[in-house]
Amino acid sequence: MATFLDFEKPIAELQGRIDELRQTAADGAVDIESEVARLQAKSDKLLVDTYARLTPWQKTQVARHPERPHFKHYVAALIEDFMPLGGDRAFADDNAIIGGLGRFRGRRVMVIGHEKGDDTASRLKHNFGMGKPEGYRKAIRLMQLADKFGLPVITLVDTSGAFPGVQAEERGQAEAIARSTEQCLKLGVPMVSAILGEGGSGGAIALATGNAVLMMEHAVYSVISPEGCASILWRTADKAADAAEAMKVTAQHIHELGVIDTIVPEPLGGAHRDPKGAITALGDAIESALKQLDGGSPEALRQARRAKFLAMGRL
Repeated sequence: MATFLDFEKPIAELQGRIDELRQTAADGAVDIESEVARLQAKSDKLLVDTYARLTPWQKTQVARHPERPHFKHYVAALIEDFMPLGGDRAFADDNAIIGGLGRFRGRRVMVIGHEKGDDTASRLKHNFGMGKPEGYRKAIRLMQLADKFGLPVITLVDTSGAFPGVQAEERGQAEAIARSTEQCLKLGVPMVSAILGEGGSGGAIALATGNAVLMMEHAVYSVISPEGCASILWRTADKAADAAEAMKVTAQHIHELGVIDTIVPEPLGGAHRDPKGAITALGDAIESALKQLDGGSPEALRQARRAKFLAMGRL
C-alpha cells in the first residue's frame, strides 16, 4: 500500500476507487477498463496540479516521506563494490553516518552520508539519521583518507539535524561538527554533496560543504526544522507551516539564495513514487558535477570551495 500524505487525500480517494473497481472485476465478469482509464487520467492530472503548487510545508512533508529513497538505496544503485569503513578510532561507530570506498560510474570514490532507516528497527539502529560526535569524526577520518589517496568525495545528506542528546554534547558534538565542516573546506580533492531529503542545521552542513552542492527538487534545507522554529517564535509547533514559508526551506528558494548549485528534478509526485528514476537523475547530476571539477589542482579546489561559502550572505 502506498503511503499518501495529508494533502494527497483527493488522489488517495481516486486511487482507492480504482483499486475497488479492479477487485470487483477480478473475475472477468465486468469490463471496467474504460472507467478505470477515466479515473486514472483524473488522478494523474490531479497529481500534476498538486505537485505544481506545493507549499514549503508540503515540500517538507514530501522530503520526510517514509518511502523516499535513503542513503543505502542510492549506494546500492550507484556505487559498485562498496566497502563500508566504520569507527572514528576514538570512541565508537555511529550508524547514523555511513561511509566507505567504491566505484561511481568507473571512478574510485569515497562516499559518506546519513542513513535514516526505513522501518522501526532500522530507524532505531540508525538513530533516525541524527549523527553523534563519533559519526562526524568518522566522516573526518574518511575524508582525510580520500585526500591522501586522491579520491573524490561524494556526500549524501539526509538528516533533521545532529543528535541533541546530553551524551552527544558531553562527547563534543559542536566541536565534531565544526571540525567536519573544516575538513570539507580543507580537502584537496573534488567534493560533491547532495541533499536527498532533509538538510537540517549543522548536522547537514558538516557533510555538505562541497565544491558542488546538489539538492533534490522536493528536499528541504534549513538551519532548524520548521517545528523547531515555530516553537521558538510562536511557542507552538502548530505554526510549522508558517515557519517553513518564512524560512524559505525549499530547493527553489535555496537555489535563488545561492546556497546550492543545482536542483535535481524528481519524478512526478516525488522520489518515493519512482525511486529508480530519482536515483538515476541524481547519479547523472553527480557525474556532471565531477566532470566539471576534473583537472583542478588541490589548491584551486580548496580556494574555490572556500570562496563559494564565504561569498554567501554578502550584499
